Amino acid sequence: MNLSEQLFQRALALIPGGVNSPVRAFRSVGGTPFFTKSAKGARLTTVDNQELIDFVLTWGPAIHGHNDPEIHEAIRLALDRGTSFGTPNPLEVEMAELILACVPAVKKVRMTNSGTEATMSAIRLARGYTGRPKIIKFSGCYHGHVDSLLVKAGSGALTQGNPDSAGVTPGTAADTLVVEYNNLPALKQTFQANTGTIAGVIVEPYPANVGLILPDPGFLEGLRECCTQHGAVLIFDEVMTGFRLSLAGTQGLHSVVPDLVCLGKIIGGGLPVGALGGKAEIMDHLAPLGPVYQAGTLSGNPLAMAAGLAAVRKLKRENPFLRLEILGQKVRDTLLAAAKAKGVPLQVPQVGSMFSLFFNEQKVRHYNQAIASQGDLYRRVFRYALDHGVYLAPSPYETAFLSTAHEGVDIDQACAILDAAVRSL
Repeated sequence: MNLSEQLFQRALALIPGGVNSPVRAFRSVGGTPFFTKSAKGARLTTVDNQELIDFVLTWGPAIHGHNDPEIHEAIRLALDRGTSFGTPNPLEVEMAELILACVPAVKKVRMTNSGTEATMSAIRLARGYTGRPKIIKFSGCYHGHVDSLLVKAGSGALTQGNPDSAGVTPGTAADTLVVEYNNLPALKQTFQANTGTIAGVIVEPYPANVGLILPDPGFLEGLRECCTQHGAVLIFDEVMTGFRLSLAGTQGLHSVVPDLVCLGKIIGGGLPVGALGGKAEIMDHLAPLGPVYQAGTLSGNPLAMAAGLAAVRKLKRENPFLRLEILGQKVRDTLLAAAKAKGVPLQVPQVGSMFSLFFNEQKVRHYNQAIASQGDLYRRVFRYALDHGVYLAPSPYETAFLSTAHEGVDIDQACAILDAAVRSL
């Protein structure tokens, strides 16, 4: 029994399922999860001294790779000044200015401690602003473990085979309406059937918690039009895509401007963080100005702000998004060529530094098609890749990420392993 297996056995007696976030348990891919002792650049090193080229990247934040020197130094300097103050600190203002300068929809912003807190606050704010009770979400979109949003959720809930969660009351779920992603007629029908009661629509503009799904041409524009027509608040959950696909997130790829935006991951530089921003007239409904309460002891934590400022400022300075797109295309093309040679059905949706694998004959446009993919083939690819030095997400229903640290020998080596993994099927 190696050290990871020993640690997992100890953890099972102490932590539910042995993990502090469900998808880490490897339930859907089999085997025992490895434990990481360090990470640098594009690689993780396990407690058993196995080096892995990492396509999970702490689920998205590490766009510059692990333990980036600039982020490391920013945290060190902030640490010398203290870990938490419980008062406003200058870095909160600098982070707010930076977000407003980059994200078109954000005119005011409130920091939180996680993406889940940001989405929870966003739907409460939409309800408080409109005076309406109902929220529309899309099947397969995961917005954190908020009670009212754990309905047809993706990510870990889907991986565990529980699209809905025990402990969510029928009354809580009753005000959440679920629509199929990329289905504008269904969205319009839902609005018409609930006239005057829909406070807002929350969506991952590029759903990335059920694998990666790309929006059909015109879908996001139609969504914006519906919300405007019916006076509903349009909420973009860009916890994953924010500052990853462009400095403006998905808003840099199209002309659709939401009313509220939820951010996280990259703006914390690897430390816990979230943010909620949008139109000033809506944001001013938050306490202490307005009647919608939201608070957090560690919101705007100086360590997280220092790390996030370093991460985003480096993105602004280096503008690596074209480089990341080229890396994403290289991985996509490698996987598709291997699948064609092997004669297996594979879809590889990819945008910028994000991609996923669907073993499916048809392009995946929504949740039902995603879960109809052949998960057993993904599990075999995952296991081959892990055994040969590449770490993919331990679930068929997650998105893979690239960083600037993957350039060079790491991406070449990873592509060779992924090619062999698909050809081994």
